[in-house]
Amino acid sequence: MRDVDPAVLWPKIGAALLQTLQMVTVSFVLATLFGLLLGLVLYSTRRGALLENAAVSTALNAVINVVRPIPFIILIVAISPLTRAVIGTSIGTGAAIFALTIVATFSIARIAETNLVAVDRGAVEAGAAMGASPLRVLGTIVVPEALGPLTLGLTYIFVALVDATAVAGLVGGGGLGNLAITYGYQRFDTVVMVTVIVLIIVLVQAAQLLGNRVARRVLRA
Repeated sequence: MRDVDPAVLWPKIGAALLQTLQMVTVSFVLATLFGLLLGLVLYSTRRGALLENAAVSTALNAVINVVRPIPFIILIVAISPLTRAVIGTSIGTGAAIFALTIVATFSIARIAETNLVAVDRGAVEAGAAMGASPLRVLGTIVVPEALGPLTLGLTYIFVALVDATAVAGLVGGGGLGNLAITYGYQRFDTVVMVTVIVLIIVLVQAAQLLGNRVARRVLRA
């Protein structure tokens, strides 16, 4: 097949890049908010924790353990009826953001729990012994101590979301993934495919560098 006219191609690449950035940014912000809250609940309700609650802990762990192993391409198709009910459509950028947010939320929750559990238990017990409320212990001791490793975990999720947007393009999610499939693969256009790959690599590298820098500053604080 003939390569796409550059006058037509570059506006499409620009629009696809903006869609990808929108999907990644919005889903990352929402998933970080929901995921950190879930992670705090998971940490606080586990056995021997500040707000031990076996029923809540078991239920949340069960949901996370069911959702996380499902490949994203399968999940985004499986929840399409829910996406249609909430967003009004199962295709497009909005639908992709909905699915990406769900996946990232549960991943962040598990990462947050893992990093929070690693905080020195002695410091937590000391705070509680001094009369601090569970919420105060979480906000002033647990979260600050886990912030550095947690930043690296969030960076990993951001990079994973960039990859997932490419998968979302397979089912009409838009963005660079959809452009690569529609013009690069189906039309055998090497220029489009290479351009998309380069843009994704640049996004991932930029996100990783920024995440590493923020984590180093937090750890030195």
